[in-house]
Amino acid sequence: MKYLDPKADLTFKRVFGEHPDLVISLLNALLPITEEEAITDIEYLPADMVPDNPIRKYSIVDVRCRDKKGRQFLVEMQTVWSAEFQQRVLFNASKAYVRQLGKGERYELLQPVYSLNLVNDIFEPDLKGFYHHYKLVHVEHTNRVIEGLQLIFVELPKFTPHTYSEKKMQVLWLRYLTEIGEKTRIVPEELQENPDISKALTILEESAFSDEELARYEGFWDMVSVEKTLYNSGWRKGVAEGKAEGLAEGKAEGLAEGKAEGLAEGKAEGKAEAILQTAANLKRLNIPIEVIAQSTGLSVEEIKNM
Repeated sequence: MKYLDPKADLTFKRVFGEHPDLVISLLNALLPITEEEAITDIEYLPADMVPDNPIRKYSIVDVRCRDKKGRQFLVEMQTVWSAEFQQRVLFNASKAYVRQLGKGERYELLQPVYSLNLVNDIFEPDLKGFYHHYKLVHVEHTNRVIEGLQLIFVELPKFTPHTYSEKKMQVLWLRYLTEIGEKTRIVPEELQENPDISKALTILEESAFSDEELARYEGFWDMVSVEKTLYNSGWRKGVAEGKAEGLAEGKAEGLAEGKAEGLAEGKAEGKAEAILQTAANLKRLNIPIEVIAQSTGLSVEEIKNM
């Protein structure tokens, strides 16, 4: 059996944007919610959040849905990390939160918005964990929380099931996202035995996609490859430019320091010469050597040898 990669735009939306039971399973597994808060139903909302007027920013997410409580869930699969992505996530979640209320409606009607972002890239190399949860908390008393927005970022390349002992479904879904791809020929039994994962695997079978869809799928990965190349070349260019700028600044600083040192040395030498000249003049006037020494700071010996 040949499978497609679940992280591609086409496959990700096919699995989680067309099957409510699967996105519910994924959200319950990966969101920071308790069993009492578990999602039991969802309705899909338009993934493209059209602005109220053409001046405002237009945005699209992979999957957007809402449960009966009114909580909204935004799900995105990102294959290439960029600093702008984090800001876009915040922007989209904030927009979804704000647009819950119509004019004149009460603020207490607002419900939380959860943004789940699966990233097939490492963007926090200094942090050991792969799961990054952001919310509004009191800086000094982190148990004090302002409910509203919760942003979750998952670094898929950091996930290793052998050292992870959280919720079973969380591990299974992360294994599904990280282990299944075009090179998969044998699916691990643990994934096949779970009904949700098994269904998601069936959806990924290459035979389930038309030739046109397969062409779009290949085009997506070509686009990702180009994006990575541009991003990496841009990063290298930035490093090179930064290095060149640093060298230029270093040279400028070196010239400035040299100039300053030269001025200082010149002033010191000029002062020394002036002192010697003054001492010589005083000596010709038969001023006592001791007095000349006290006035110029020179030693008696130096003045005698003039």
